[in-house]
Amino acid sequence: MTNTQLSLIQIDNYGPWTVTPEPRREMDLQTLQSRLFADLAQFVGSRDGYVFFTRFDNMVAVTNGLDEADHELLQESIANRYPVTISLGTGVDASPVEALESATAGLQTAGSAQDGDRREVLSGDVLAESDRMPEDLQIAHFDVNDATGKYTDRLNEFDSFIQIEQGYATLMRYLREEYGALSFFVGGDNIISVCPDMDEADYRDAIAHVEREAGVELKVGVGTGRTAHVAGFAAKHALEVCREEGTDVEFDRPHVEVADD
Repeated sequence: MTNTQLSLIQIDNYGPWTVTPEPRREMDLQTLQSRLFADLAQFVGSRDGYVFFTRFDNMVAVTNGLDEADHELLQESIANRYPVTISLGTGVDASPVEALESATAGLQTAGSAQDGDRREVLSGDVLAESDRMPEDLQIAHFDVNDATGKYTDRLNEFDSFIQIEQGYATLMRYLREEYGALSFFVGGDNIISVCPDMDEADYRDAIAHVEREAGVELKVGVGTGRTAHVAGFAAKHALEVCREEGTDVEFDRPHVEVADD
């Protein structure tokens, strides 16, 4: 059974800040958001987690292996280097969407995202070390079949983007509604999904749905692991098998990392 720990990252009072004392330059805001995401990704990634940007003022992280002290350190680091602060809500559940619901509820109970008095909230539960298992996470890495040949080398960039995004939107909604999985676009033609226990038939079902509804053909590699990095790296290896063998769905075991002497 999966046991997913998710953290909701929310910039405090960001909307009002962007127009106080007057509206700020858009590219300055875009630069701040991109740098903040990069720093969050580096911090969480160095602890074998994943971060997804979603709407940038709200981000979702897979944080199995990060404890409360790690979350506090992250808040302190951001507050020391940015003109904004972040609040963090955590949740744990076999279902990724339920874990996110729990993480979200903690922040919503503490106050609105645009409440000027709400600062650096840290709420929710983390997965106890004694409860962690080698297969707590199932990560799926989806890839569009021949995206370069079908889109990049044939269409202008905006039309290519529309095709890829339609496939992503269809997959994102279907996996969330049918299985409680959370899917995130990560650039190019790649989508990473944080999933509950799903089998090959489930993934084939999702791929067939996207092809029917959006006309986009997908393949997927699936991995499991104790952390997002381990599960995700196994998924990448499985996806390479799809590319080499011409298959649509492949599962891979986690690749054991050997510590340096």
